[in-house]
Amino acid sequence: MRELKTLPVDKPAQMGNTTYNTTPTIQESLTVENRISRLELIVGQIGEAVLATTETIDRLADRVDNFVIQVQNQGQQVQQQGYQLFALSDAVQTLAETQNESLKQLEQVTQTLQKLAAAIETGEH
Repeated sequence: MRELKTLPVDKPAQMGNTTYNTTPTIQESLTVENRISRLELIVGQIGEAVLATTETIDRLADRVDNFVIQVQNQGQQVQQQGYQLFALSDAVQTLAETQNESLKQLEQVTQTLQKLAAAIETGEH
């Protein structure tokens, strides 16, 4: 940060005169006005930067909120898919057990048919 310099005050030309002229000259007034104008400009620019930053942060916050919602939705979808996979796995296991039982019954039917066929053959001879 820059240091502010104090404005020079007109000193009397003669040393014996003890009064000082504290009224600023036109040039000094312009310098002060220029400084004030520059400060006002700087403050205005800072204000604009703060507003722009605030708007950017608000947009970023909205994007983060949307991202969070998307992630939550995807999490729910993954959870739902997990439930579906569990149900599918359970159905496949039930189907395998049913097929195993059907194979046992089919084997019994085959054995019975073989006995019938053997009995019919023995009765015909």
